[in-house]
Amino acid sequence: MAERDYYKVLGVEKSSDTKQIKKAYKRLAMKHHPDRNKDDKKKAEKTFKEIQKAYAVLSDEQKRQTYDQFGHAGVNGNAGSNPFAGGGNPFAGANANGFGDIFGDIFGSGRQQANNRGSDLRFDLQINLKEAAEGKTIQIRVPKGEKCNTCDGSGAKPGTSAKTCATCHGVGQVHIQQGPFQVQQPCPHCNGAGKVISSPCNDCHGDGVVRKQKTLSVKIPAGVDDGSRIRVTGEGEAGMRGGQNGDLYVEIRVKPHNIFERHGNDLYCSVPIDFAVAALGGTVEVPTLSGKLKLKIPESTQTGRQFRLKNKGVKALQGHGIGDLICQVQVETPVNLDKNQKELLRQFSDSCGKKQHPVLNSFFGKMKSFFE
Repeated sequence: MAERDYYKVLGVEKSSDTKQIKKAYKRLAMKHHPDRNKDDKKKAEKTFKEIQKAYAVLSDEQKRQTYDQFGHAGVNGNAGSNPFAGGGNPFAGANANGFGDIFGDIFGSGRQQANNRGSDLRFDLQINLKEAAEGKTIQIRVPKGEKCNTCDGSGAKPGTSAKTCATCHGVGQVHIQQGPFQVQQPCPHCNGAGKVISSPCNDCHGDGVVRKQKTLSVKIPAGVDDGSRIRVTGEGEAGMRGGQNGDLYVEIRVKPHNIFERHGNDLYCSVPIDFAVAALGGTVEVPTLSGKLKLKIPESTQTGRQFRLKNKGVKALQGHGIGDLICQVQVETPVNLDKNQKELLRQFSDSCGKKQHPVLNSFFGKMKSFFE
């Protein structure tokens, strides 16, 4: 199969300058690198080698002139079919053919900082239902690593400084040859820091971080629920030797309430009423998160009936609106009746006809038809 035109491989015009060619290669190498395409690694390796081969020629002025004049035959005649032959390994050295810089940009950039980044922290915060519904700013004390003030986070004893690592020359990465590829990994001498501390700080022992208890103000938004998570950026563990701080994640734990149950943004509560109020109607006091309210009970109310109080629930955490309070009444049967009360209750029961007990009569009617 004939080789594709190198300019088309990189997606550049023949008039493109070296900077444009390098930019195109960098973009394609990042996209098609085998380490980033593990689902179809064989195809990625093939495409990646084609990109490498095209860049090895077009990034070299002499080879590019030969290629422009004679095509593939010209460069293959000079260097053979292997793009690494004759011109040396394009990965070798920091700047050979530009590959060292490019792969440092693609896969090395940010690694040193990432290796030094502080860990994220989790803090479990228990609040009550009212605090969850209305929101609140709460002070918490978090044990965490903070930047060492003695060495200002450098890890080196005051008056001294870290030295550039002799193994990786400050890059933080070393190259290991694996066949035609050269793989980068953190330098084993400096652990990817790029610098070595010969005189570590006495307080942080060279880490640049000391353990402290830090007091933080955490704003709890109205409407949070059990399991909600609040991210506090930069308040995790301090980064090693000046690295980026991690984040703090505050996990919300809402204590069970002795009256209300929460379902989404609605609150539910059970309201006991006596037999007379259920039969004759009346008003009862019911609790809400903001105080007491009068609830009107119509006559002939049965146990289990629900009454909805609009906008007396919990504010929506995201979006608009407030949930409702649903009060479910429970008719309480009187206990510890004396002799006179029992007699009066019997007389009352005897005086009631079928119309006064529609649910009871309906039930017995269904039971009768079932057995028949």
